[in-house]
Amino acid sequence: MENKYSAQNIQILKGLEAVRKRPGMYIGSTGPAGLHHLVYEVVDNSIDEAMAGFCNTITVVLEKDDIVRVEDNGRGIPVDIHPTEHISALELVLTKLHAGGKFDKGSYKVSGGLHGVGVSCVNALSQWMEAVISRDGHVYSQRYEIGIPKTPVMQIGDTDRHGTVIRWKADSNIFAETTFYDYEILKKRLCELAFLNSGISIIFRDERGEEPYEETLRYEGGIRQYVKQINSHSNSKFFYPEEPIYITGEKNDVITELAFQYNDSYSENINTYVNDINTREGGTHLEGFKSALTFVLNKALDSREKLKKKLEKEEKLTGDDVRAGIVAVLSMKVPEPEFEGQTKEKLGNTEVRTIVDALVKDELSLFFDKNPEVLDKILEKAINEATARIAARKAKDALRKKSFSDSFGLPEKLSDCSLKNPELCEVYIVEGDSAGGSAKKGRDSKTQAILPLWGKMLNVEKVRPEKVMNNDKLEPVIATLGAGFGQDFDINKLRYHKIIIMADADVDGSHIRTLLLTFFFRYMPELIERGYVYLAMPPLFKVQLGKGKPVYVYTEEEREQALAALGENRNKASVQRYKGLGEMDGNQLWETTMDPARRKMKVVTIPDAEAADRIFTICMGEEVEPRRKFIEDNAIYAKLDV
Repeated sequence: MENKYSAQNIQILKGLEAVRKRPGMYIGSTGPAGLHHLVYEVVDNSIDEAMAGFCNTITVVLEKDDIVRVEDNGRGIPVDIHPTEHISALELVLTKLHAGGKFDKGSYKVSGGLHGVGVSCVNALSQWMEAVISRDGHVYSQRYEIGIPKTPVMQIGDTDRHGTVIRWKADSNIFAETTFYDYEILKKRLCELAFLNSGISIIFRDERGEEPYEETLRYEGGIRQYVKQINSHSNSKFFYPEEPIYITGEKNDVITELAFQYNDSYSENINTYVNDINTREGGTHLEGFKSALTFVLNKALDSREKLKKKLEKEEKLTGDDVRAGIVAVLSMKVPEPEFEGQTKEKLGNTEVRTIVDALVKDELSLFFDKNPEVLDKILEKAINEATARIAARKAKDALRKKSFSDSFGLPEKLSDCSLKNPELCEVYIVEGDSAGGSAKKGRDSKTQAILPLWGKMLNVEKVRPEKVMNNDKLEPVIATLGAGFGQDFDINKLRYHKIIIMADADVDGSHIRTLLLTFFFRYMPELIERGYVYLAMPPLFKVQLGKGKPVYVYTEEEREQALAALGENRNKASVQRYKGLGEMDGNQLWETTMDPARRKMKVVTIPDAEAADRIFTICMGEEVEPRRKFIEDNAIYAKLDV
């Protein structure tokens, strides 16, 4: 077969064709995340106008039929003819990649959308788009279909207002999965923008229901209010200082804004932004803040002999010590940010580290000089963390020594599998010795290990790491998995790639499942991120007619369906309700719950780690019901045949 490859095989994608050909390169995906990204791109243009000082109100409207409208009262996109391209600037911005005012320092000092692909990409991926511009006393409009202008830029009226309206309908040929916008997902980002740009009003309106619903997002307190809101969702009982510490400054056109506050938890929650872009992977601005905070607190500790004596000799406060319980928002305005990678999630500008470090050292030292009681509280918390860290280190050393001496550290109650390839092996963590005995009899000993647990599990949300390590209920789990925990966790040492929690289908079982999930989430989060954690689904009922083949069902509804299928013999059937796993013998447990060819399981996922973290914190109180709901909401049914 002739395979010609010549110049005629080389394609040139003109205009916005490249965006429609490879949309994922520009907006990440064509699923729900990419769909919502369209809104962010258009709103970001309005935010850029706001950051430049020309806009104070942005309106985002979800209309019927999956249409979105974004309005602002900024200057309005220019409509005059471009000097070199010889078309209207409006048409240029909406139809050409890398065209926009963001490259001109005179137009925008700082901007989130530096690549000039934002609104033109939205246009390319829309069934149609309309732009209405109010400026210089007139109103102009233009319409596009799949990125192609269908009308010229027309003057349609006069006005004394100014601003831009962009209205569009996403192309269902591109977004085949869905074109429906989730109100809460969009609201989360719009709230974020309102916090980061204090004084700006973002009106969010949903017109899709019978009655329109509207919220105005405006936060005069800015990032200080943002910190307080994050803390309000925590399970903490006290916060200090009462009002978040606030630092701001400008150097070399780089503006730094920082707010932070401590709570009584052990974890840190630092949110960083550059030009309103969430830098989830941190970068030089975060490094500057962390180093300055550690330096200032260690220097302050040196001058407080009483507090210093509480630390072991030669010990210093580490970054983890001083950031335990911190909630912070760091927002930067950088004229020419350098982001690492396509995702813009890590700042690379080296000069920013120096700017943030110097500013925080100076301003924080000054704040602590004026507020010594706040400094003492923060130092006492950091010293407690350091003491716990040292104790945990000693406990780990003891555990390592113990692991050397007793059967490679594997728990006595573990019935291990014979294969050693983690990809083929799975471990059932089983509630109680009785169920553990049945599971051992029913398992495939080549690939299935059984670890029975007994007694009440530890709620790790309420204790320090060293207590977790020394807990007689969790130590066997840590040793069985073989990958360590916390900062020492190493996924490459994991002994099983399926960790299956098998507990009774009652409130106590639900409690145990959730406590184990909390432990994995706090100390081994990568297990959940990689989809290694499962929930076994033992049946609730066995329906059997005479000596016929039993039918195992998992809900009361399925029980009714099984009985209905027997017709006239319905009343002759026996129905057994399983109150616990221990009521099944090995064969039944294998047949219903452990046979890879027939079993049902749920794989536990964390679709939104930030939201899951908040849910865990809220739900780890005394009530069982909220914890059970987390399992239901965050476990996806998966029928496995491997």
